[in-house]
Formats: sequence, structure tokens, C-alpha cells
Amino acid sequence: MRPKLYLETTIPGSLAAWPSRDLIRAARQQLTREWWDTRRLDFDLFVSEIVIREVSAGDKTAAKERLKLLENIAILELSEGATQLAEALLRQVPLPAKAAVDSLHIAIAAVCGMDYLLTWNCAHIANAVLRGGIESVCRDRGHVPPRICTPSELMEP
Repeated sequence: MRPKLYLETTIPGSLAAWPSRDLIRAARQQLTREWWDTRRLDFDLFVSEIVIREVSAGDKTAAKERLKLLENIAILELSEGATQLAEALLRQVPLPAKAAVDSLHIAIAAVCGMDYLLTWNCAHIANAVLRGGIESVCRDRGHVPPRICTPSELMEP
């Protein structure tokens, strides 16, 4: 059985984005493409209704590309348990109010038993300073937290 991996919105966003002139963003786009091409088949991939809503926004051409990438990926529903966990993350980690959607990504991944949460959101999700609090809140609520990481952390050694 392959590990279960939740794709947060920044991953399809990086895959479908126009090439960036910003060196860090361009590197992230390249790393994401490399991960997608070489490693994604090693995982059972999942997204949520939240991801679908987010990738559907913005430029219609880009949104169409992002949605096409997710065509054959299972969609997890936003449950009451995930909503409650997200609220606890906002209060107890604490995550800022502007990170409400980010807390939902984490909560859905935890409640649905994902092994990994893949993201480029290093402000509120893949943040080493917040990671201990996120994991603690998940465990206190009876959930095994997903391993939160970036594509560069999930490349073959």
C-alpha cells in the first residue's frame, strides 16, 4: 500500500504557473515539476474541496490547467471533525486568523489519515516554528498529524 499524500493548493499552483522570473519561485516550480514527474506515482494522492475551490479561482486559462492536473485525484470532503480541528489549530497553535484556510488543509489531512501534506506554504503550514504546535493539537484531538513537507523534502535521496 502506497502512502497517502494530500496536495495543498500551492502544488498544482506551482505546476501550472507561468515560469517565474523570481529565482526562488522558479526553483520551487522546477522542484515541483521534478517531484510530479518522478515521485507522485509513489503515493496515493488526495485533494480537498478547499483545494478544488482555490485552484478554480483566478485566471480562467490557468484555473483550467490546475483543474486538469487534479482530474483523477480523489477529493476529500470537509467534515465537522476537520472544521473543529481547524478551529483548535487557529486557537491553540496559534495560527493567525488569515490562516483559516491553511488550518483547514492541515485538519482535513489529519482527520482523513494522510501520511503526508505536500505544500509550498512555508508561512503557516510547512513552518518549523509552528510544526510542534500543529502536531500537538492534532494528537490532543486524537489524530495522527501528517508529515508536512515540501516537494524538495520528498525527493529520492
